[in-house]
Amino acid sequence: MFKSFNVSIENDDFDKYLAFGQELHKKNKRIVSNTLENFKGDDDKLIASKIVGEWFPEFKADVFLSHSHKDETSVIALSGWLSKEFGLTSFVDSCIWGYSEKLLKMIDDQYCYDDEKIFYNYYKRNRSTSHVYMMLSTALSRMIDGCEAVFFVNTPNSFSADKYIEAQGTTESPWIYSELAMTRLVRKKTPEEHRSFHMIGEARDSMESHKELNIEYGADLSHLIPLSKEDLDSWVLQNSDTGSRSLNTLYRNKGISTWTRK
Repeated sequence: MFKSFNVSIENDDFDKYLAFGQELHKKNKRIVSNTLENFKGDDDKLIASKIVGEWFPEFKADVFLSHSHKDETSVIALSGWLSKEFGLTSFVDSCIWGYSEKLLKMIDDQYCYDDEKIFYNYYKRNRSTSHVYMMLSTALSRMIDGCEAVFFVNTPNSFSADKYIEAQGTTESPWIYSELAMTRLVRKKTPEEHRSFHMIGEARDSMESHKELNIEYGADLSHLIPLSKEDLDSWVLQNSDTGSRSLNTLYRNKGISTWTRK
């Protein structure tokens, strides 16, 4: 990653690019397995590398779009705009990877039932969930590291209602919390390093519950560079490049030197 941005847009700002974005991601969406047999070794143990290879494969992208899953349609439209106007490839996790809930359900059905095959064993299911989410979290970190820019799409769906667009807010999404944290922690690479060496580099319970679990995570945006709709419009008007080089115009408009990782 080189730079991360706090992008403030309205849900309908890029609606006319939605169909293009959907068509774009339809080509990348993978059909994942309906069985665990392909992921087992000779001793019948599941092999993590095989699971990651099919469910969370490496994907080359220029921009990582961090977002609430409630904003998926708007983010797909934004990715269509980035591709149409700049030739940039975006990473939208649900469009590239299968849903981790499906993988988790497959594992739980085979390994986590109690002896009567009626209910899941609480402790076994805790263990299966930790395995799947650890693989997902690691894959997300790998993608953030490999993308030149990270756009955090800041909408009311991303934050608690009274914390929207504040530099120090809270979010109920552990994935948004993790992605924001990773933008601070991953190594910083210059655009030249990204382009010369192309690295290929919320959870929802499916069972009904009487009470929904909501946990607030601190969400620090102070290190993200603000990007308004006006900034994005100016980027289009002033840009004359295509692909990853078009990001240079964005960096220049925001006063960012491309010769430093800071």
